[in-house]
Amino acid sequence: MSTAETQAAPAATPPSIFPGLVVSAMLATVAFLLADQPFFKDTLRVSALLLVILVGMALRTIMSIPAWAEPGVRVAQRPVLRWAVAGLGFRLSLGEILKIGGPALVVVIVSTFAALALGWWVGRRLGLSDKLATLLAVGGSICGASAVVAADSVVQADKRDSALALGIITLLGTIGIVAYPWIGRAAAMSTFRYAVWDGASLHEMAQVVAAASGFAKEATGAATVVKLVRICLLAPVVFFLAWRMQAAERAGRSTAHAGKAKVSVVPWFLVLFVIFAAINSTGWLPKEWVHWIQQGDVWLLCVGMAGVGLQTSFHDLGRAGFAPIAAGAANWIILSGLAYGLAVLLVR
Repeated sequence: MSTAETQAAPAATPPSIFPGLVVSAMLATVAFLLADQPFFKDTLRVSALLLVILVGMALRTIMSIPAWAEPGVRVAQRPVLRWAVAGLGFRLSLGEILKIGGPALVVVIVSTFAALALGWWVGRRLGLSDKLATLLAVGGSICGASAVVAADSVVQADKRDSALALGIITLLGTIGIVAYPWIGRAAAMSTFRYAVWDGASLHEMAQVVAAASGFAKEATGAATVVKLVRICLLAPVVFFLAWRMQAAERAGRSTAHAGKAKVSVVPWFLVLFVIFAAINSTGWLPKEWVHWIQQGDVWLLCVGMAGVGLQTSFHDLGRAGFAPIAAGAANWIILSGLAYGLAVLLVR
């Protein structure tokens, strides 16, 4: 082919992200609507995030992702999820957080950071990769699936690792819904002490609320606020992980693949997270607006989780072995035990 013919040849059309995004959005919408039905909400007590990732993984197990859907699914897994994590800031209010008092704040902060460090250490001792151990520790210590997503945005683990961390944390939190009210009654815990322990140690917000209502309706409000304090810790933890990745890159110890985008030491979505939390704390936005923003953010999280699920099959998880489950369980035991002991000592 001559030079003129080569120059005249049309450039390749970039693949469209639209079809894959539509597929992810459809799965998210179905899961979002199903999760609000009494059977899933009150009987099974499963969240929309769990439903959508299970459906996505089931589809990926029985069939491969069509080539036309892959670009959009990847966009759902990364950029869309990062916007959804930023939107979690609208769940935070400084005024509500200050209401729970100093002792409860001490319980949350000390137990969270101790479990974070010890959980990562246990994961590494069990032979997990640094990235998987980090995802399990961050997700288990702070706020479940959302924390895994935020951490993975800077850690950039394999797709199987992020899905595995999400599945383990969701499983353990679901067990906690049943176990926590029983333990609270057996230990004769006061309503507020139980609420602090519940909010400081269960994984997902939905699981915290379910376990609180299973003990006493009066525990729900305090447990929710305590959980919000833990969500506040997401930003500094992920900032630290980004700094750690940057330091590893500078020292030549990064395990990132050649040509992979470098991690920003100040991730843009966490900056938005802080800004949105500050806006919500002002009280300027009408409560109805905040409610719909929060609902929209849950749907956006589901879109991203669909992207994660569609790229991971159950066969991938089956090959992971026992060590990740043991690491996740150890992290939860450490967090729950520390939070319980501190609550007994400090909270009336």
